[in-house]
Amino acid sequence: MKLGLYVITDRDICGARGVAETVRRAVRGGARIVQLRDKKAGFDDQLRQVEELAEAIDGRARLIVNDRLDVAIAARDRGILVDGVHLGQGDARALTARQALGRHAIVGLTANTSAHLAAVSQLPAGTVDYLGVGVIRPTTTKPDHPPALGVDGFAELVANTQIPCVAIGGITLADVAPLKRAGAAGIAVVSAVCAAADPESAARTLTREWER
Repeated sequence: MKLGLYVITDRDICGARGVAETVRRAVRGGARIVQLRDKKAGFDDQLRQVEELAEAIDGRARLIVNDRLDVAIAARDRGILVDGVHLGQGDARALTARQALGRHAIVGLTANTSAHLAAVSQLPAGTVDYLGVGVIRPTTTKPDHPPALGVDGFAELVANTQIPCVAIGGITLADVAPLKRAGAAGIAVVSAVCAAADPESAARTLTREWER
């Protein structure tokens, strides 16, 4: 699985342009994975959004649902193309998600500490496809985030796992090259794309910097 630019949605930040249109443009700009994250939305609302995003992506990127394993399962039951879930430490267990979605699904897991990495290492091989590691810098899109790791803290954590790690949290264009050198398998952003006047251009710039 090739990671690269990973875009996480935020309905408030996308504003009047809307999440689906923002995602459509971001994928045109090179985003490889899109994660639907909407903590305020209920089951039916999230299911509707998943369907809209699947249509906007049209198979050009992977679609992940944050937290809600039940939404991902329901979407698949309806024939909507959903590739997997991303789970926090307090969400449905990764092993449960793997069993429910099958071996070809993508299961991502948040990991911010050495204890998290130790717990992941106890899971059967193949349970988790990637780890979301952060935050790199303080960010307003997740007010309850843990202390910022910085690039050095990120590098120290990812050196202790063989699972691909996606850097997340307050990432700017200037962070892309240092994070890749530090061992990042991808970079996850919210505001850098969703708040951009031109999400396609913002995604393209980040992707080019990553690939460079």
